[in-house]
Amino acid sequence: MSTVKLHTAEEIELARAAGHAAAQVLAMITPHVQPGVTTEYLDQLCHDFIVNELKVVPANIGYHGYQHTSCTSVNHVVCHGIPADKKLKAGDIVNVDVAIIKDGWYGDTSRMYFVGEPSVRAKRLVEITYQSMVAGIHTVRPGATLGDVGAAIQKVAEGAGFSVVREYCGHGVGQVYHDAPQVLHYGQPGTGMKLEPGMIFTIEPMINAGKAGTSLLSDGWTVVTKDRSLSAQWEHTVAVTETGFDLLTPWPDGTGSYSAI
Repeated sequence: MSTVKLHTAEEIELARAAGHAAAQVLAMITPHVQPGVTTEYLDQLCHDFIVNELKVVPANIGYHGYQHTSCTSVNHVVCHGIPADKKLKAGDIVNVDVAIIKDGWYGDTSRMYFVGEPSVRAKRLVEITYQSMVAGIHTVRPGATLGDVGAAIQKVAEGAGFSVVREYCGHGVGQVYHDAPQVLHYGQPGTGMKLEPGMIFTIEPMINAGKAGTSLLSDGWTVVTKDRSLSAQWEHTVAVTETGFDLLTPWPDGTGSYSAI
C-alpha cells in the first residue's frame, strides 16, 4: 500500500495559498461563461490571469503532453475536455478545472457553470453533484475512512437517481500534482484507508444523469458518457485536521445559491 504524506501546519498553509489562487481563477472566469464564447477563449482568460495577475504557474501545460491551462468539459463530457473553438450555447453546462503551482505547491479545483438558462434536469444534476461533494467533504475527519467518503457521495447521487463515474477519482495533492491516496467517489462505510491529520486530497465526484459508463475519445484526453447523458463535476481540495476537515479551495466570491461547506 502506498504511503500517504502527512503535512505539517506550515505545509498546509502553503497548500492553502496555492488552493486559494486556483479558486480565484474560477471566480474570475464566472462572468465570462456566456452563450457565444468558446472554451478556447475561456482557457486563454484563465492562462492570462494565472500568469499575469496571480504570477503563478499553470500546472496543466505540458502535463503528460497536455497543451492547455484548463480542462473545459461541456454537457456529456465527464472530464478532461480540451478547450476548442466551438461556441457555447444557451442551456449548456460546463465544468472548468484548473490547477496552478505556487511556491512549489499545487492548487487544484473545479466548478460547474450554466451557460444561459439550464434545463430543469441539468440544473438538478449540477446541484445534486455539488451536494454529493459536500456530503463527502463532511465525512472527512481523523479515523474516518476513504470508504466513508465514497459512500456519502454515492448515497446522495444515487438517491437522486443519478450514477457515479467509477473510472476517475480524487487524489492526494501537495508538492506532487497527483499523489496517494486515490479517493473513490463510491464505496462501503468503514472500508479503505483511515484518514489521519495532515493528509491533503481532492474530492471531485463526476456524476452522470444516465448510466455510469464512460468512453475515452481518440484524442487521448476527453472522457464522455457512453450513453451521451449529461455529466457534472465539482472539485475541492481538503486537508484532514485534528477534528475534521479544512477546505483549502474556498470560493472567494462565496457559494451563492449553493449551500456553504
